[in-house]
Amino acid sequence: MSSVPTYSTSPGMPSAPRQRRLSTARARIIGWMLLLVLAALALLTLVTWQLSVDDVNRRMDEALRSEIREFGTLTESGIDPATGRPFAGVDEVLNVAITYNLARPNEKFLGYVDGRFAYQSRQQAPVLLANDPNFTAQVATVREPTEGRYDSEAGEVRYLAVPVRLDGDPRHGVIVAAYFADQERQDVNEIARLMLGVGVGTVLLATAGAWVVAGRILRPLRDITATARSITDTDLSRRIPQRSDRPGDEIGELVNTVNAMLDRVESAVVEQRRFVDDAGHELRTPITIVRGHLEVLDPADPEDVANTVELVDDELGRMNRMVSDLLLLARSEQPEFLRPEPVDLAALTEAIFDKVTGLGERDWVLDSVARVEAVLDPQRVTQAVVALADNAVHHTSDGARIALGSDHGPGVVRFWVADSGVGVAEEDRERIFERFARGGSGRRSDGAGLGLSIVRAIAVAHGGRVTLDSEPGRGATFTVEVPAVAAPPHGRHTEGRR
Repeated sequence: MSSVPTYSTSPGMPSAPRQRRLSTARARIIGWMLLLVLAALALLTLVTWQLSVDDVNRRMDEALRSEIREFGTLTESGIDPATGRPFAGVDEVLNVAITYNLARPNEKFLGYVDGRFAYQSRQQAPVLLANDPNFTAQVATVREPTEGRYDSEAGEVRYLAVPVRLDGDPRHGVIVAAYFADQERQDVNEIARLMLGVGVGTVLLATAGAWVVAGRILRPLRDITATARSITDTDLSRRIPQRSDRPGDEIGELVNTVNAMLDRVESAVVEQRRFVDDAGHELRTPITIVRGHLEVLDPADPEDVANTVELVDDELGRMNRMVSDLLLLARSEQPEFLRPEPVDLAALTEAIFDKVTGLGERDWVLDSVARVEAVLDPQRVTQAVVALADNAVHHTSDGARIALGSDHGPGVVRFWVADSGVGVAEEDRERIFERFARGGSGRRSDGAGLGLSIVRAIAVAHGGRVTLDSEPGRGATFTVEVPAVAAPPHGRHTEGRR
């Protein structure tokens, strides 16, 4: 049997573009798969061929022994079955034995007398062993049954030579049963070559299919590359298409992970830009005011200097408060912004109420308290409720009623501040939670317009929200609703955002 073919990817020096193509992940996957499949095919073919050859060899050996046993059965009586008389000599024994036994395809019977060829069966043979002196020398004079191999011009010959003696005849005879082994194995070799041919064709078809399948499997990686290339410092909105949501799909999990990472990056960049834009926009006004007054300052006029210093100090204080609020909003996106702990809501609500009563001359009312324990950041919640109370003070007049309270529901706790002011117009209800936004009705605060943004940021950081119930002329009720257990840091960057 011919050796299993091997494959080389470099019959000559490949071009640089070809090397680059073969270096891709897709080509490497196909290359390794092709190598493994070819190795498996070669191993399977080799093992199958070897087992088949062993089976053919075993059948040839069994057939040789069977032929010799038949020779012995035919001649052991010493009577010629054709005439019924005793054999006259060794030559007659050989002639009758070879004549009465029909040789199989690729099998040959030969008889030798005193070392010389005498008889052979009539079947055609690839070569004439009778004329081969080397074969004759190897088998014609054996003194005991001998099995052996002989390399003839037609390939391997497997034989069994048995000496024949007859009482009263001094001559020495040998009968030989021989198989042309290579010809007997020819069918097995043809099957092995057919297996290789069909296997190689199947591998080529499988390679073409695998090329397509590998392309589909690796498409998310190309999408990741294309998306990464398309993202710029001005456009972070691109996301990788999700082509599969099957559980356990590693590529799908990779896409989801990368998209989640891009969401976090975009959120961080947006917050950074918002901080820079807001700070640049809002700080420009007090800086302009300070610069304008300093430019017209008369150093020789003590009163003018005193008034200018007072104005500059006031503007610097406003700028400091504004920067502090902006930094607080920026930190609200960080995991360490909250420090949740078990809190008695009744005690927390009463403590907040005691603090806000000093914000202004109002009719302060503690409506109710939630007598339950929750896990939240008490300092941040206090900051949010105080900001709502301060907002209510700025939008009501002396003696106006402001109510504060807390309650709890299934899995949530709520803090609210209700005032009796002019309320919030329908068109302002979303806008007032934006940074530097102010309502269009009622008295205008002298703040920077960041209070309600901070309140919403604190609620969102807990995994909650801020709601507003208001009608113009009937006051407004702001409610901070948060889970009874603060949300984990990784889940709150987009939750509740408007």
